[in-house]
Amino acid sequence: MSKNDVIKIYNSKLKDLLKHNKLYYQDSAPIISDDYYDKLKTEIIELEKKHKFLKNKSSPSKIVGFKPSKSFDKYMHKIPMLSLSNAFYESDLVNFEKKIFNYLNKKIKFSYSVEPKIDGISASLTYKNKILIRGVSRGDGREGEIITENLKTIKDIPFEVKSLNFPEEIEIRGEVFIKKKDFLKMKDNFANPRNAASGSLRQKDPNETKKIPLNFIAYTYGYFKNNSFKLQTDFLKELKSWGFKTNKDNEILSNIDQLISFHKNFENKRFDLDYDVDGLVYKINDLDLQRRLGFTSNAPRWAIAHKFSADSANTKVKNIEIQVGRTGALTPVAKVQPINIGGVVVSNATLHNEEEIKRKDIRIGDIVKIERAGDVIPHVIDVYKNKRDKNSKPFIFPNKCPSCGSDTIKEFNNTTKKYDAVRRCTNEGYGCEKIAVEKIKHFISKEALNIDGFGKRVVEKFWDLKLLNKPQDIFNLNYNKISNLEGWGQKSVNNLRNSIENSKKVTLQKLIYSLGIRHIGIENAKLISENVHSLNEFIKLVKNNNFNIFLNIDGIGETQVNSLKKFFLNKLNTDILINLSEILNVDNKNLKKNGKLKNKTFMFTGKLEGISRAEAKSLIEKNSGTTLSSISKKLNYLVTGDKPTKRKIEQSKKLGIKIISQDQLIKLLN
Repeated sequence: MSKNDVIKIYNSKLKDLLKHNKLYYQDSAPIISDDYYDKLKTEIIELEKKHKFLKNKSSPSKIVGFKPSKSFDKYMHKIPMLSLSNAFYESDLVNFEKKIFNYLNKKIKFSYSVEPKIDGISASLTYKNKILIRGVSRGDGREGEIITENLKTIKDIPFEVKSLNFPEEIEIRGEVFIKKKDFLKMKDNFANPRNAASGSLRQKDPNETKKIPLNFIAYTYGYFKNNSFKLQTDFLKELKSWGFKTNKDNEILSNIDQLISFHKNFENKRFDLDYDVDGLVYKINDLDLQRRLGFTSNAPRWAIAHKFSADSANTKVKNIEIQVGRTGALTPVAKVQPINIGGVVVSNATLHNEEEIKRKDIRIGDIVKIERAGDVIPHVIDVYKNKRDKNSKPFIFPNKCPSCGSDTIKEFNNTTKKYDAVRRCTNEGYGCEKIAVEKIKHFISKEALNIDGFGKRVVEKFWDLKLLNKPQDIFNLNYNKISNLEGWGQKSVNNLRNSIENSKKVTLQKLIYSLGIRHIGIENAKLISENVHSLNEFIKLVKNNNFNIFLNIDGIGETQVNSLKKFFLNKLNTDILINLSEILNVDNKNLKKNGKLKNKTFMFTGKLEGISRAEAKSLIEKNSGTTLSSISKKLNYLVTGDKPTKRKIEQSKKLGIKIISQDQLIKLLN
């Protein structure tokens, strides 16, 4: 990359950052998440480190925040209100300590004062002779706005401190915020609690600010005349005795291992707090050490913010694409500006269906809020229509399949007497490329033939190379050609060949499920396999299209029978089944009918340890149990793994469903 290219990229990122600084600090209307903002700052600073010729007075390495607005009088902070460096990983904390030891030129022992990083607005309060004389916003870190009268409307801020030992002059710093329950009453007017707090503090009329339930938590000092405190934690205790609120979750910790453990535990409980937090702040507890270490141009050397992973974030919709599933369902997907949510970089978000797009009026170019929680696929939960381009147009859902050009329809549901929300391609077989690829992905999936080393990307690659276009092609691959592909050595080719050979022995239940017939899930495939004696008998039913005999099976209805008929009316699907019958060794031994879990139903939420969901379901079924895909009164047990979905747990509690851990499930299985 040339020097001019580097400068061009640097200036572009800097321009973007300055725009978002103004939106965040001055307009109180951010359009990107904190994670994306932090990433942008880091990228600029990393470019400066790598290329020494990059310099700009507006760099995040030089400034904090944004210049104060013209709406308020200005005040120059006696001690700058700088931002904190961010840590995201354990390695960041190791480097933080390393820099401290390098600066001091020796390794020393110290403790950390740890406090939650409230997602609010920083403010400073100057007291002289025990009287509040000035309240100031952070501004750009060096100069803020005088908002004394607005801050005086906050009940947590004393106008006068009565304590005898209160300093002659001190600047107390803290965070202004709104509690979650209070924000619910005003959520239609603001994007989030932080914006509500910021907008309220910047009202010209304090009587308007007074209407907003603002809170204040004190956490440090700026200017402090005759400071005799030795420890940060001692100062926090004194703040409380002076009448200021401090955070009850403050802790003293000794090393990085303790910081990591505390961070992990606190991140899990942060959603139960009555205020928003976006991380933890670690400060060296020894105030003499703090003074020795001092500051860089924009951050203290003795403190760092350890950020939490986000569960939701704001980003921009770059495009809306239509994906075609194995049953022909057309699913709209928002291609968004990549954003880190919950430790995962998200670039796609499901829009569910045509009706959802219309209901939320989601358009290309919109700024949207995306949520990703537990095992839920990222989805759009809000659209910021006030930030929309005036020339944007509603998204028009296609009437033709984007893959094969066939008509798309919404089927009429005889039970609900309504048309389905999902639009589908009318091509039932392998004539639609996208449907065919998705059907093959389903065929090799864990609950179907479970072929190790044959993932979704491998299917796509082999399809593009014309190595396969039907399920039976899997058993007749050109291994010589595969061994010449990038990333495929002889060992991996042999492993694939062995996995495919091992998958040839399969139960009738899994074979029926692997065909990807709409409305025939693993449970229905099991019911069907239990009511036919062999694969040959099933093929006879297919050839005669005589599936009505299944109407007598509890759990199989007209919907499933009609779906079977429609699927096998397509001759190509019937031919595929016959071809597979000649290749596979199909066993129709029924599962145990009197196992330990007979008549018990199970559902999973969260990630299991040391076992896949497919294998766990298989174990349950081998012991006569049943797994369900949704919570209802029919469910007996909800099995929870790591990061379970809160909604599922709450629903289960309401219905009186027993919630058990993975270990408890193992005990049930003995």
